[in-house]
Amino acid sequence: MASPFFLIEGATALPGVDEAVPAHYGNPMVEQRTLDAGRAIVDLSHRAVITVAGPDRLSWLHSMTSADLATLQPGVSAETLVLDQQGHVEHAVKLVDDGETTWMIVEPTAAAALVSWLDRMRFMLRVEVSDRTEDIAVVGFVGERPADVPAIVVRETELTWRDPWRDVVAGGHQYATGEHPGTGWDWSESLVERSALPSLADGRSAATVAGSLAAEALRIAAWRPRAATEVDERTLPHELDWLRTAVHLTKGCYRGQETVAKVHNLGHPPRRLVFLHLDGSDSVMPAGGAVVSDERGGELREVGHITSAAMHHELGPIALALVKRTVDPQAVLQVAEGEEIIAASQQVIVPSDAGAVADVPRLPRLGAVRRER
Repeated sequence: MASPFFLIEGATALPGVDEAVPAHYGNPMVEQRTLDAGRAIVDLSHRAVITVAGPDRLSWLHSMTSADLATLQPGVSAETLVLDQQGHVEHAVKLVDDGETTWMIVEPTAAAALVSWLDRMRFMLRVEVSDRTEDIAVVGFVGERPADVPAIVVRETELTWRDPWRDVVAGGHQYATGEHPGTGWDWSESLVERSALPSLADGRSAATVAGSLAAEALRIAAWRPRAATEVDERTLPHELDWLRTAVHLTKGCYRGQETVAKVHNLGHPPRRLVFLHLDGSDSVMPAGGAVVSDERGGELREVGHITSAAMHHELGPIALALVKRTVDPQAVLQVAEGEEIIAASQQVIVPSDAGAVADVPRLPRLGAVRRER
């Protein structure tokens, strides 16, 4: 069903992962500044909402996913990853619990696959999985929840997910060094009755709403990964520095945990997320998937791809990209968008030497002979 926010003057859709909600309302830069100041909301009603009810829900989710959820308290926000056996990211899940039910926000296309997998994993446990997307919607904002956003309250618990990206969670690990822009990321998403969206949209004007472009620009500037854009079939959480908030490194076994531990303690992630400052002189913005190259020996070599790009109201054109671990952090990269070539300077998020955290002593080579002096 079409979002009622499209009835607001200037509402414009753009193709892509967020095409079911307005991308902007006529002035993306103004919307972005208004959103960043905490004076606007973003329609996220295309996101999917899944619930898991029952007394075994938290221990069950804890045993299957990457975060420590066993003692998650009502109203406390968390995020977790569903990994495959090789440790690749399959789903990213935002969670808030009300004491009897865990409420989960996922990407629009993820609901059917995640519900199906959860149903297959129930066995004899006391859990019940439901897709609530038809009757529950999501609204995003920066800072405090606006008074007119009617967040659902269950058992005195407000169902608002507050992004934990501002800090490294207990049991997590950050590869990025120095000052992290995520410390200023104050993003929340409230669950509201879908039936309340028309009146919420009707009471607002273009001055108090922001499109998905505004939210994406602020997210990219905070180095915040998103499943719909940064994740592909090969993604390991280490590559995106997602151990900060979605992985507990010592909680015990879950699917993919062995790979998570090996890469973190003994190896290195094969790719690394970088933040790019793009040359905006030609006013060309690369799309997700655009090829990133560096120059070596006078020849261009493909080293990665753009995952997200946006025009930021202060930083100008920016992007996140996944590149090979071995790419020189000082190299000026080039992004191909059609016939255009865009120069891009790197800002390191995940360092080339990320991983190998454990201090494992080097063992002598088998068969080596010690020479006596």
